[in-house]
Amino acid sequence: MPSIRPAAPVTLDAVELRVLHMPLVSPFTTSFGTETVREVIIVTAETPDGRGWGEVVTQSEPSYSSEYTQGAWDVLTRFLAPALLGRRIVAPEEVTGALHRIVGHRMAKAGLELAVLDAALRAEGRSFGSYLGAEKSRVPSGVSVGIQSDPAALVDTVGGYLDEGYVRIKIKIKPGRDIDDTAAVRAAFGSIPLQVDANSAYTLQDADTLAELDRFELLLIEQPLQEDDLVDHATLAKRLTTPVCLDESIVSDKAAADALALGSAAILNIKAGRVGGYLEAVAIHDRALAAGVPVWCGGMLETGIGRAANAALAALPGFTLPGDISASARFYDRDIVTEPAVLDDGYVRVPTGPGVGVEIDTAALERFTVRRERITR
Repeated sequence: MPSIRPAAPVTLDAVELRVLHMPLVSPFTTSFGTETVREVIIVTAETPDGRGWGEVVTQSEPSYSSEYTQGAWDVLTRFLAPALLGRRIVAPEEVTGALHRIVGHRMAKAGLELAVLDAALRAEGRSFGSYLGAEKSRVPSGVSVGIQSDPAALVDTVGGYLDEGYVRIKIKIKPGRDIDDTAAVRAAFGSIPLQVDANSAYTLQDADTLAELDRFELLLIEQPLQEDDLVDHATLAKRLTTPVCLDESIVSDKAAADALALGSAAILNIKAGRVGGYLEAVAIHDRALAAGVPVWCGGMLETGIGRAANAALAALPGFTLPGDISASARFYDRDIVTEPAVLDDGYVRVPTGPGVGVEIDTAALERFTVRRERITR
């Protein structure tokens, strides 16, 4: 496995933070609620050589994760950005270590790390994909389908995405909206690559219900139990023939190591924001690759910034399952980058330009900004 060639340190002059409110093209419903507007923090690292861009993938409420937008804003403005600015000269690979005194807040740290990395790589003229060790020029695109009003509406929605060319379908499930929904999709579309995502909606007492999903020959069942239920996930995995994939539980390379040691998961979903950054994500990828465990890249309704970075991550050799790297139009009528991700024969291109490889649509950025603060030394 190739090691990352470090990026040159940057002189960090300022950090700008923005909260954006970006309307979704349609409501997105999971077991923990419905979103109609994506609230996201965009991080800008200002250096003498230019700017770098990052994204904090928190949501407005602490439902998917204990992290949320207002909390991330507070820790970024009061602690994380000032700590990094206090160093002045920042090596991108040392961002997380420099912030170790602040416990947790992985999504906030990940956004800051990406902004510094992007600035450094843009200055070098090096792409994010080449930096991470990407081996593919494009990655297969799966789509995540929220809970619909009924199974018939779900079938209609899935059919539309298949017509667009998506190569894998993931449907959200929760108690009462699981067996019938999955049966309807499988009956309508035959042997398409299909997986389900529970977002921690079940307990071990639901094992019999979850075992009913085995008959649908799914690629995987994602995060059926609570985030900290590694032992229960290992118990459940023995009851199912469907592979168990962990998402919310994988918050670090250490968590991944524990899950694999316990037999809690046969597949890992890697989300850079959730694990604290793309460098930690690569460490998890490397661990899984060495262990022969498949991984895939999950999504958090990212803007074009995070979507481009995710495409680069998913181009690493261990990402053998299609990820949630859909076209930007899946979620947004207008993105904040000038060349949003598009679907081409079921694939999304890995950007090759400097840094994350996308340029900011400044008019769109201003249009969606609802809060802004610039932090200096």
